[in-house]
Amino acid sequence: MKTLLKIQASLFGDQGQSSQLANRFIERWRAQHPQARIVVRDLSANPVPHLTAERFQAFLTKPEERTPAQQAIVNESDSLIRELKEADVIVFAIPMYNFNVPSTVRAYFDHIARAGVTFRYTEQGAEGLIKGKKTYVFVSRGGIYPEGADTEVPYIKQFLGFIGLTDLEIIVAQGLDMGAESRARALTAAHERIAGLVPLRTVAA
Repeated sequence: MKTLLKIQASLFGDQGQSSQLANRFIERWRAQHPQARIVVRDLSANPVPHLTAERFQAFLTKPEERTPAQQAIVNESDSLIRELKEADVIVFAIPMYNFNVPSTVRAYFDHIARAGVTFRYTEQGAEGLIKGKKTYVFVSRGGIYPEGADTEVPYIKQFLGFIGLTDLEIIVAQGLDMGAESRARALTAAHERIAGLVPLRTVAA
């Protein structure tokens, strides 16, 4: 049985445009995999704490030397990483807030970037350790940010690639707050892209 992990970050939950695009994709994907398990992590409703010196030190401390408080912090991170490792497909729904990802996404990234766990350094450079996962990223934006002015997608691609998630499909719907015509055009294009990624047909899970 396949498992799909959805990670969403809109302040508006399932009503956010990034969440709606991700849900549209998941509905079509689930039609192909009716027995699949869907796991949802809502970073707005249940945010991951921002990284502090205390939390970072807990990650660095050897397991046998951790205090109970440090172990509790590591357990939180381990749980997030376990979700990623157990998923066959990963879906991110990420709006743009103030030119980049929401701070909740950055906090989440900070807790899944663990040396020796999700990446390691080799003589050839960094190597991501979460491999073999098809990953879809749905990005929504009020304005339009052409290549060169976009600071969000390059960051997402760099981070996910750093931990091994390199098989990426990124769908961006932008200009959503620039009038009805711009909004309709952006959503239509995103919906067409989703339809191309997941044609509706019945396939055994």
